[in-house]
Amino acid sequence: MSDSQLRADLDIIANWIKPKQQVLDLGCGSGLLLDHLIKSKDITGYGLEIEEDAITECILKGINVIEQDLDKGLDNFEDHSVDTVVMTQALQAVKRPDLLLDEMLRVANEAIITFPNFGHWSCRFYLLFKGRMPMSEALPFSWYDTPNIHLCTFKDFEALCYDKGIKVINRTVVDNELKDSWAVRLWPNMLGQVAIYHITKR
Repeated sequence: MSDSQLRADLDIIANWIKPKQQVLDLGCGSGLLLDHLIKSKDITGYGLEIEEDAITECILKGINVIEQDLDKGLDNFEDHSVDTVVMTQALQAVKRPDLLLDEMLRVANEAIITFPNFGHWSCRFYLLFKGRMPMSEALPFSWYDTPNIHLCTFKDFEALCYDKGIKVINRTVVDNELKDSWAVRLWPNMLGQVAIYHITKR
């Protein structure tokens, strides 16, 4: 995949990362974001991933990757050992998102996180009219087989940040095509499907 074909949400993340930084990508998948950042911003990148096929793809790209379960924490990384930690679409899938946030901001000065918004209008209407757990493009699983065990809204996440003394540096909310728009900016918790947060400790 060329730089011009980089997924829209990953492109937003890439714009928030400065050149020559050290970046740790949690749940890095096939290493698409790290590969782009290494080539376009000369960063030093490391990925953590648990899926064997994704790890193989990272290795084929020449990306430094460690097989690691995020639920076991980041004890193998020292305090402030990297500049930025990134975690895309995985916060809702870990057992203790609050503790992992602490770990991310122990290991790095800044973190960038994305997650699906359970407060989106389609989820609200699905529950109201069907009385069942919502399914959508952003949340395509049934309640019994979903990896998403801690669904939240943007307001939930910001309340957690406030309680933990975490400062929001940047926030972008995107639609189902992972693109920003004036309507989504106006009503983020109702119209935004995915949130992208850039955070640091106060």
